[in-house]
Amino acid sequence: MPRTAIFIPAYQAELTLASVFERIPEAFWPEVERVFVINDGSTDGTDQTARDLADKYPRVEVATQAENRGYGAAVRKGLKLCLESGADYVVCLHADGQYPPEKLPEFVPYMAKHGIDVLQGSRHKDGTARAGGMPMYKVIAGHTLTALENWTFGLRMTDYHSGFMLYSRRAVETIPFDELSTYFDFDLEVIASARARGLVVDELGIPTHYGDEESHLNPIWYGLRCLRVMLKYRLGRYA
Repeated sequence: MPRTAIFIPAYQAELTLASVFERIPEAFWPEVERVFVINDGSTDGTDQTARDLADKYPRVEVATQAENRGYGAAVRKGLKLCLESGADYVVCLHADGQYPPEKLPEFVPYMAKHGIDVLQGSRHKDGTARAGGMPMYKVIAGHTLTALENWTFGLRMTDYHSGFMLYSRRAVETIPFDELSTYFDFDLEVIASARARGLVVDELGIPTHYGDEESHLNPIWYGLRCLRVMLKYRLGRYA
């Protein structure tokens, strides 16, 4: 049975963090080595909520960063801790509950069966984006960027911009995460680095959920940074 570690980047997630834990299927918990909550300088009650969860769930550890260092920096921290835990697979769950913990019993065995190194949850693969409340401008912008990204990376993905990411141990040991962005384009840089190193990248469909959670992503700045990642890849900067 593969050993899985989960990390949860958490910023201002006092109201949603506990529900993410509650949604992890009970049958999957025996496969979970550790769950690391990375509190990225939250100023609300995120830290206390995380520590309450650590009291409730014995395998939960809290890592608190005194200042908000950005999404990519929180993910770097989580990946490092999961690698040290000895896990075979590493999962990034978001603290706002937008991505489905319910899919873990499907995703991890799929990676093991098919030799996948980086597996991303796609909100477009099963056609759920609009039904799940994704704004039309994000659908259009996402499709446009995805077409460019497929051409750049030589893949046939439907969604490069979901934060539901799973990693094999080989990927965590191979990709130089400390050299990647501290912003939200970190995940795209992971795919660029994985492709440059011959690692296997794939996707599976996930349901789309847009609720009342606050987004900390500037879509214009994010889009420009994605274009920058593609240019860097074409120039061989991720090899």
